[in-house]
Amino acid sequence: MKTYKNLLLPALIAAASFQSTASAADEVNKSFLAFFAPLPAVAESGENPVTDAKVELGRKLYYDSRFSKSQTISCNSCHALDKYGVDGTPNSVGFKGQHGGRNAPTVYHAALHLTQFWDGRLPTVEEQAKGPVLNPIEMAMPDDKTVIAVINSIDEYKTLFAKAFPEDKDAVNYNNFGKAIGAFERKLLTPSRFDDFLKGKDEALTSAEKKGFNTFVSTGCTTCHNGVGIGGNMYQKLGLVKAWDGLKDNGRSDITKNEAEKGFFKVPSLRNIEKTGPYLHDGSVGELTTMVSKMAEHQLGKTLNADEVTSIVAFLKSLTGDLPTDYIAKPTLPPSGPNTPKPSES
Repeated sequence: MKTYKNLLLPALIAAASFQSTASAADEVNKSFLAFFAPLPAVAESGENPVTDAKVELGRKLYYDSRFSKSQTISCNSCHALDKYGVDGTPNSVGFKGQHGGRNAPTVYHAALHLTQFWDGRLPTVEEQAKGPVLNPIEMAMPDDKTVIAVINSIDEYKTLFAKAFPEDKDAVNYNNFGKAIGAFERKLLTPSRFDDFLKGKDEALTSAEKKGFNTFVSTGCTTCHNGVGIGGNMYQKLGLVKAWDGLKDNGRSDITKNEAEKGFFKVPSLRNIEKTGPYLHDGSVGELTTMVSKMAEHQLGKTLNADEVTSIVAFLKSLTGDLPTDYIAKPTLPPSGPNTPKPSES
């Protein structure tokens, strides 16, 4: 199990020593910024280089509901790009009104994570993109051959696949379907004022936000929330210090069959966290202030007062970036052909 122990010890030391090293509430000890890194322009992949042709195709596929059995659900239905990549519900609604068992996490910055899904069952956004399409509760396509039949029934898609994957003799295949969507998602990044601060622009954060950063570090939040994603790079037990009441989801242990990982989930990124509630794997916590308080109590064994919670939330809001409105604008989708399958509700 990947725990990133090399990050945990320095983070805990930082939390213990921070108060003595910061001489004023709004003075940030710049040495602790080493726990983080500014966003790149693209979350690159050696296995799936991002090209304009792949992005153009992936954007269309992302918004196209014809890749669901009812032809009413697209990737964007549960991961709305104009709503910071979520739908704002505890559990998204899929085929025939069915609800998924877990909260749909944001797709923004997902390509930076060590794995995909709350339990980390798939390694990349390219693999993740193929999952919901065939899930009977979500988009409910019967198999990948049906997806390929839809693509081949639409002339413009066949042209776009050939353009995006020129080295493939048969460019229209399900792996390339995932690669195109993955390439599009690898540029779903939202630089924030905190990125400007990391790059040396001291005035990018307000005094209240700097104070919040201090509180964030001194509380010990950097134990799990670090790196370029400010999370997303490790698994952690929910209820690490104090048991989480009512936890029924086994989390990662259902995938690994390792009893020691029961209740472990991928640590979410805190980027855009004020916009991506409700929180947790089950969407059971609606308010960010409540989430901060519960995390301190159950993960770190600390009871924060109202001012400390407010201070941390002030910092977390500095992690909200601007949506790339031009990049995520809904494209004109290719028209169906005479052989394009019709929607089905059965």
